[in-house]
Amino acid sequence: MQGEAGTEQLWLINMARKAQERAYAPYSGFRVGAALQGISGKVYTGCNVENASYGLTICAERTAVAKAVSEGEQQFKALALVGDGQGFVFPCGACLQVMAEFAPDLVILLSDRKGHVATFSLKELLPHTFALDNREESNGD
Repeated sequence: MQGEAGTEQLWLINMARKAQERAYAPYSGFRVGAALQGISGKVYTGCNVENASYGLTICAERTAVAKAVSEGEQQFKALALVGDGQGFVFPCGACLQVMAEFAPDLVILLSDRKGHVATFSLKELLPHTFALDNREESNGD
């Protein structure tokens, strides 16, 4: 859903933009920044970190999640994501699955270079997650 961002949302988006400036993207030139807000209110930022072996590249969202978890926070309420390009940058499937592990009700804010904001729930972007409880149910049939 596209619309006006509130003050707290703009603050989170601005933190993602600052993280984007630190991205290491010498191969694609496509810099991405993320800001993940824990339920404690603390914000963990991340940027994409590319590698010459492309499969080892880590996305901004997973960088932010890893920082948060390594500092003891495992519950989150919102993530802001910004990137280079004309439109909105959406999280990839791997990042959505990682975020679903910790915050199935996460609010995801996307902002383009012009400052337009779109808001989605994680469940909108990834309606069917992989979870151990799903796997265990499948094995019981």
